[in-house]
Amino acid sequence: MTPEFGGEGGARPTPLHLIETRAANAALDALAPEAAAWARLNGFSGKLGETVLIPDGVGGVSAALFGWGDAKTRAARRFALAGFAAKAPEGDYSIEGELAPEEADEAALGWLLSAYRYDRYKKATPQEARLVPPPGVDAARLLTIAEGAYLARDLINTPANDMGPAALEQAARTLAARHGAEISVTAGDALLDANFPMIHAVGRAAAEAPRLIDLCWGDPAHPKVSLVGKGVCFDTGGLDLKPAAGMRLMKKDMGGAANVLALAHMVMARGLPVRLRVLIPAVENSVSASAFRPGDVLKSRLGLTVEIGNTDAEGRLVLADALALASEEDPALLIDLATLTGAARVATGLDLPPYFTDDSALAAALETAAATTRDPIWRLPLYDPYDEDLKSTIADIDNAPAGGFGGAITAALFLRRFVGDGISWAHFDIHGFNNTAKPGRPKGGECMAARALFALLETRHG
Repeated sequence: MTPEFGGEGGARPTPLHLIETRAANAALDALAPEAAAWARLNGFSGKLGETVLIPDGVGGVSAALFGWGDAKTRAARRFALAGFAAKAPEGDYSIEGELAPEEADEAALGWLLSAYRYDRYKKATPQEARLVPPPGVDAARLLTIAEGAYLARDLINTPANDMGPAALEQAARTLAARHGAEISVTAGDALLDANFPMIHAVGRAAAEAPRLIDLCWGDPAHPKVSLVGKGVCFDTGGLDLKPAAGMRLMKKDMGGAANVLALAHMVMARGLPVRLRVLIPAVENSVSASAFRPGDVLKSRLGLTVEIGNTDAEGRLVLADALALASEEDPALLIDLATLTGAARVATGLDLPPYFTDDSALAAALETAAATTRDPIWRLPLYDPYDEDLKSTIADIDNAPAGGFGGAITAALFLRRFVGDGISWAHFDIHGFNNTAKPGRPKGGECMAARALFALLETRHG
C-alpha cells in the first residue's frame, strides 16, 4: 500500500482543533454556543487523546476536537494524533491553528503511519480519515519517510515461507530498479570463492542458498555512506535450537535488512548527495546435516578465526563478513542495524533501540536527530574490559561468551573487531517489531532508528 495525504478532492476538510488542557475553557468559549455545549456535555477537558466530534445537524461532522494535553504528556506519548486518525470518520481533516514545526511533522507523519495495513493474506479495514498537510510541512518528504516505514513493515511482517533469502534479494532488486541503483548478489558456494566464509557457514544448511546482496547508488565522488543490515530470514537457532516460544517471531530476524532498505529508500528518493552502499547478508539459520556446529572454528573474511560458542549467535557472524567488506573502501560513515540480542531488549525494552559507537561526535548528532524525529535511541557503552570475554582458547575470538551478562555489549564488541580502524561506525541493536499496537505503530513489523539516521544524513548531506 502507499501512504497518502488528503486535500486532493476539492471538498472542504473538517476542521480539527487541537486543544491543550490549560486552554480548554477558552477554546470551547470560542466555538459556537451549541458546539461548546456539546463538547462540555461530552466531558471534554483537553486531556491528551480525548476526542469529541461536533455534529452538523444533518448526520455529519462539522468539526472535531482533540485533547492536546500539555508538553509533558505529549513528550511521553509519541504520535498521539494517530489515535484520532485511526478512529475518525471518513473524510479529510485539517488542523486548525499553528503547531511548532517539529510537532506538525510528528502529527502528519503519525497520521500516515497509522494508515498502514498489512493485507497480503487477510483483508484489512482501511483507515478512512486523511489529513491535509499542515502549513509548513514538507509533505513529499514525509510521504517518502512513510513509504520507507511501510516497506520495512511489509518485509518484516511477511512470514519466512514467502520472505526467504531469495525473496529478500528480490525486494532489494525492486528497490534498486526503482531508484536506478546498481545491485549484485553473491550466492551459494560462490560466497566461498569471494571470501565470505561465515555468511556461507551460517546459511549453508537451509534449502535456499545464503547470499550477500550489494546495492550501490549515487555519485562515486560523493561521501561514502555504507549500511549493513542483518538479513537472517528465519532463525531456528541452528543446532543450538531455540524453544518454540523463542522461535515464534523469528521471521523478524531480518529486521535489520528491512530497516536499511527503508533508510536506503529515503536517501535515494530524496536524492541526498552521498555514495550509498547497502550490504545485506541474507541467510536462513536452519538445521540439517550440513549445519555449522557448536565448537566449530570458522575463518572470517578479515582473517580472524571464530570459535562457535553457540550457533544461535549467528547474526554477528554474517554481519562480520559484511562489515569487513564495507570497511575495505573506508566509508565516511558505516552503520549496521540488526535484531541481534535479547540482552538489548532486557536493557532498554522493546521501544528503545540501543546503539553503540566510539565516535562521540556521531553520537551527539544521532541524539539530536533522534530527538527531532521522535525516533528514540539510547547509547550503550563499548566497554573495553568486556572485550576479554570474547577470548577463545583455540581461536582468535568466541562468538558467544559464557555467562550471558552484558550480551548486547559483547555482541557490539564482537562486531567492532571487523570494522576498519578510524571508520566512523555505529551499531544499532533493534527489536524491529511492535508486540502491541500503539498510536501510529500497529502490532507487527516496525521501522526503528531509520528515521533518526535519515535526519542525520539530511543534516550532514542535505
